[in-house]
Amino acid sequence: MTNLLRLLGKRLASLPLVALGVVFLVFFLMSFSRYDPATVALGENATAQQLQEYRTAHGLDKPWYIQFFLYLWNMIHGDLGTYGLNHESVAAKIAQAFPITLQLTFIGLLIVVVVSTVFGVLAALFRDTWVDQVIRVFSIIAIATPSFWLGVLLIYVFQIKLGLLPGSGELVNFFDDPGAYLTRMAMPAFSLALPASGQLIRVIRTSMVEELDKDYVRTAIGAGIPKAVVVARNVLRNALITPITVLGMKIGYLMGGAIVIEVIFSLPGMGTTLFEGINGNEPTLVQGVVLVVALAFVVINIIVDLLYVLINPRIRTV
Repeated sequence: MTNLLRLLGKRLASLPLVALGVVFLVFFLMSFSRYDPATVALGENATAQQLQEYRTAHGLDKPWYIQFFLYLWNMIHGDLGTYGLNHESVAAKIAQAFPITLQLTFIGLLIVVVVSTVFGVLAALFRDTWVDQVIRVFSIIAIATPSFWLGVLLIYVFQIKLGLLPGSGELVNFFDDPGAYLTRMAMPAFSLALPASGQLIRVIRTSMVEELDKDYVRTAIGAGIPKAVVVARNVLRNALITPITVLGMKIGYLMGGAIVIEVIFSLPGMGTTLFEGINGNEPTLVQGVVLVVALAFVVINIIVDLLYVLINPRIRTV
């Protein structure tokens, strides 16, 4: 436990430095935008004096490093700037959109874990049989299927042709109407999860096969312990160490993919917000979305690292 706490301390100590690097990178790249924040905020009809007053009030006439520290100071206090002619808060907009992206990512992750674990374990237990071959074909098809193409296909089949699932419309709260919420999120989550599931199935199958061939498994089964017990208590836990690492990388993929899927299914998440910022020439909104997603990715990776250590006791001494 002491080593685990030490590792947790190291990860938390590195978080501010990584976050600072992410903030600087996003700010630096967005500084190359050809859009003038003052013109975007005040409109094309603003006078030169009004533009200059806006730049002075928001520190846009200062050197870039001063602007960076001002942005960092405001960000620490929850101010990511404003956008649009009505000067709406970027932080408030993201506060509404980010939970939608997290929900879609979580549901997609849940589908990935369930599908890949079940199919990966079955493929390993029935290796080189017709079950293994069918699952192998399924995983290859899943890997080769782009999420955005699958989303469009699902909309065409289940919304337009069959009328079974809604592909767009208002997203209701889960606690208000769980059925309507799940039917609304079903197609986006499945579109997001299928390609990642195909890759993880192969990883879990390979890890399970390697673990099943080890001596302790044969010894335990030979001693009379039921194979199902050995697989559930020992093999599965040891075999999931490598897939957990792969799954950690897939979480970032799922969050990035969710941004594209949200636009296809008209979900009011970070993807739709980013699309709105790009279409409306709103650099502060784009910058805020990219920054929050990048920081979330950093935090999620730290959580996955800790989870990996919890599952694999041998690494707790590192």
